[in-house]
Amino acid sequence: MLLKIHPDNPQERLLQQVIDCIKAGGVIIYPTDTVYGLGCDIYNQKAIERICKIKEVLPKQAQFSFVCSDLSHLSNYTKNVNTPIFRLLKQCLPGPYTFILEANKEVPRHLKIKKDTIGIRIPDHAITQQLISLLGHPIMSMSLPPNEWDSYETDPEEIWQRFSKVVDLVIDGGIGQQQLSTIIDCTAENPLILREGAGAIPASII
Repeated sequence: MLLKIHPDNPQERLLQQVIDCIKAGGVIIYPTDTVYGLGCDIYNQKAIERICKIKEVLPKQAQFSFVCSDLSHLSNYTKNVNTPIFRLLKQCLPGPYTFILEANKEVPRHLKIKKDTIGIRIPDHAITQQLISLLGHPIMSMSLPPNEWDSYETDPEEIWQRFSKVVDLVIDGGIGQQQLSTIIDCTAENPLILREGAGAIPASII
């Protein structure tokens, strides 16, 4: 299903259709403030395995992100975040950043990599934020795989044509972006830039 949702004023009736799909174990493609992403329920292992198959990665090697609506989810899934890191998060989020943080025991085992870390994303996008608020917990996310020209699909109709046989629903929230999020690892003593993307490098860690 290709579902057109207003990017600035998402219709709750349509968002509920997406939530019903996620709760039923579905895999969706949804808009963010960077590229369109693959998403599913963080607690549904079969749906996560489907996403790994689409990305052609093994679950143990995949780098998942928890996409949240705000910073209130931090304490649910991460270990104590110190004051300087919390200030950095507040400075950058919502925005085109992924922060690597230490995972706590509430994170499902199948979502942890060797170092027991998770990525936290809070996209600056109304559809994503309202969707997660209605769902009540984060969704598991990975970026779409690039096409044969190593670029990312930006047109939802083209995304649906390409992925309609392997996902259950694509949200049409308008034309997407080409640039990935900036990844900042906050598990060491000093934050480390792992990937420069759409988010500008914060002055505090330059």
